[in-house]
Amino acid sequence: MKKGSSPLYDADHYSYRLYADAATAESFDDQRFGGAIGSLLAAEQARAIAGFVGDPANRTILDVGTGTGRAAIQLARAGARVTAVDASEEMLSVARRRAAQEHVDIRFLSGDAHQLTFADRSFDLVISLRVLMHTPDWRRALAELCRVADRFVIIDYPSMASFAVLQVLARRAAYALGARTEPYRAFSTRTIARELRAGGFQIRSVHRQFVLPIALHKAIGSAAFTMRTRVLSERLGLLRVFGSPITVLAERCAF
Repeated sequence: MKKGSSPLYDADHYSYRLYADAATAESFDDQRFGGAIGSLLAAEQARAIAGFVGDPANRTILDVGTGTGRAAIQLARAGARVTAVDASEEMLSVARRRAAQEHVDIRFLSGDAHQLTFADRSFDLVISLRVLMHTPDWRRALAELCRVADRFVIIDYPSMASFAVLQVLARRAAYALGARTEPYRAFSTRTIARELRAGGFQIRSVHRQFVLPIALHKAIGSAAFTMRTRVLSERLGLLRVFGSPITVLAERCAF
């Protein structure tokens, strides 16, 4: 997560400090979703969300760690009643501007994923993308997502059983040597499933994106290459085992 006015954790943690920078907030979309591969990533993520959510019209949705508001805007455009929170006022400023440009009504609030200021089961669906991999206490953050969700939770994460682990290790090593980067973590689906069960949820659907690391796809810069390798890895059954990042839809268990 990002820096807020009263973070629960050390405000110097990279996930608060990095995104409190106005220049980082302004360049975030270009860095993540710029170019041919970035556009492909954004479209793939949007399709996965749309497939999980279905028709969101009039449903109450909370986007935690909204960043520049990409998912929130997509859902609001489709008719959902969206609340979006982030601990970075700089990121929220960009998100509000983008929502105004898209002419969609979203309630943007400052908030920390570790302690959401909403009552239990306040929203039909809670979505949180590219957040758990960065949070200081991901278990607490995930428990909060489950607490405020009435029926569904959507999250994503880099897979431990993928080439993404190599990039995780490289970033952690670079960060330890003083580089300005994000030393995020990867997860096993078993671990995620266990924590979701602790929050009263079960995984219902899984979407896996690529077998080869995203950094490699961006270095090559060919959307055609990326799509061909994805199709091939799916045909060979590799995507189902090694695909990353993983996006999951979890549903509250009936007790």
